[in-house]
Amino acid sequence: MQLYKDEKTSLFLDGSNLYATAKALGFDIDYKRLLAYFRERTRLIRAIYYTALMDDADYSPLRPLIDWLDYNGYMVVTKPAKEFVDSSGRRKVKGNMDIELAVDMMRLAPSLDHVILFSGDGDFRSLIQAVQDMGCRVTVISTLSVRPPMIADDLRRQADEFVDLVELEKEIGRPHVDRTPRNDGPEGYDEGR
Repeated sequence: MQLYKDEKTSLFLDGSNLYATAKALGFDIDYKRLLAYFRERTRLIRAIYYTALMDDADYSPLRPLIDWLDYNGYMVVTKPAKEFVDSSGRRKVKGNMDIELAVDMMRLAPSLDHVILFSGDGDFRSLIQAVQDMGCRVTVISTLSVRPPMIADDLRRQADEFVDLVELEKEIGRPHVDRTPRNDGPEGYDEGR
């Protein structure tokens, strides 16, 4: 990835997309190392993490991460996720942060040289083009290393540079820890496995 020490750079992290990409690749993101990686290599102006949270839940598994990010150099943008029942009667949760990310990127672009987007969402293609038209260089980080790829082809083609997240694993990753509750024994008892 081409990074320049004097370039004013901001990171835009589509939280759910980045999580799904890293999980598909078999590792977790170490957000402390991610921030240090970019601070060492460029003039980092902002690192913004976007995610939706269940509004009615007493405890969200994302809360510790959100709190840690908020206190450790990231700007965190959240909004309540919406719960609905689809046409086939299945319970679904929707929490799209595309508009918030797009507004922030457009607002910051005039004062940046380089925008780095952690997402493979094809909905961002026209946003990337608009930011490029404002004079910013844009790097998109996602992956082609899984099937199906986690990045939309038109987003990858629009970016000035595409970086496969797997290439950054040694610098910003840690081994994936499965945090799903185990239900091996009686009443969810985990026999130490």
